[in-house]
This record gives sequence, C-alpha cells and structure tokens, in this order.
Amino acid sequence: MPSVDTHDAETRIGTLAQLEQAEAGCTRCPLYKHATQVVPGEGRRRARLMLVGEQPGDKEDIAGRPFVGPAGRLLDAALAEAGIPRASVFLTNAVKHFKFEPRGKRRLHKRPNAGEIEQCRWWLEQERRLVAPAVLVALGATAVRTLLGRPLTISALRGRARETEDGTTLIVTVHPSYLLRIRDADSRAREHEGFIADLRRAWQLAGE
Repeated sequence: MPSVDTHDAETRIGTLAQLEQAEAGCTRCPLYKHATQVVPGEGRRRARLMLVGEQPGDKEDIAGRPFVGPAGRLLDAALAEAGIPRASVFLTNAVKHFKFEPRGKRRLHKRPNAGEIEQCRWWLEQERRLVAPAVLVALGATAVRTLLGRPLTISALRGRARETEDGTTLIVTVHPSYLLRIRDADSRAREHEGFIADLRRAWQLAGE
C-alpha cells in the first residue's frame, strides 16, 4: 500500500472512515512492517470523552479494534462501574500499530520509543480534530507523553484536572494493564477504586 503524505492528507480527511483508510497506509515509522494491521480509534464521532491508551496489544492487532484484550475487558468493566457507556466515548491509542518481541509462538508487548510516539502523534491529532472531545483521559505514561509532549510520571499528574496545550481538559490515570499486573489483592482493590474515581471525574467534567 502506498505511503501517506499526512500533512497534505489533513485537508482530505473529513470523516473517521476516511481517517481509518488513511491510517491503513501509514509508513511514518517501521512498526507497520510487522503488525497485522493498523488499529484505529473507535467510538462516537462527537464523543465528549476520549480515552487514550498506549498501543494495541496482540488481541487488538488481530481484531483491528482497540481495547478488546484482557486490559480492554477490565476497562469495559471499569467504565460500567463508573456509569459510563462504552458506546458514548471514543477509545484510541497513542500508537496505532502493535510493537512486540517474538518469543516462541507468543508476541510480547514492547513499549513504543520516543520516535515512534512522535511519528504517530499526527494521527491522534486528527482523531481529536474530528471528534473534538471536551475531556481527554490519558491511560498511562505513553498517552501522557503524547498529549503533553514530554515524559511525565503518572503520580505527578494524577488527582486533578490538567489542560493540554490547546486548552482541552485532561485527566491522567493508569493504564488498565497496570491493574492486571498487581498481585496483592488489597493493593489491586485500592488501585481499582482509584481508577474508577478517575473515570468518574472525567465523565463529570465532560458534562455527561
């Protein structure tokens, strides 16, 4: 598939369907070479709340949809607990192709590097332009880096609303995959409650 001249493409991308088609031809970084397919954002066109994760995982790469693996199931449950219909939000990732390390028959997640994050930022900007959310939720450090333009810790930002450079309200929280990795039951329950509280705060700020 031919590469996409993204800067010229902006004037031609007027719908999410057109954006998805353009993303499928992206060669801005090498990740497209090994991924099964691009994984575009998904959700309501004028959603007031947009959740931004890190990158697709193995299940998402195969399905071509965001948040359908174990972390996605946890997110679905958390959204339901927070009183947020998944169909009312827009779900996406900072990086649109799955980065992994082969390990036998398995494909192990690898965190995107700064260059890959920066190259993919353009696509997230187009999603934001088309959806125009009132509130963004950064799920994890990679999303924070993309939305704020520099690496910052979750602990330094969590707990109150921030603003991106263009003035959009931003809530920072953990990625749901982090909750899956917590072994201690008490710690997991405490972090889960904090995650639900962050989602509720974002939903309230979005005016939904």
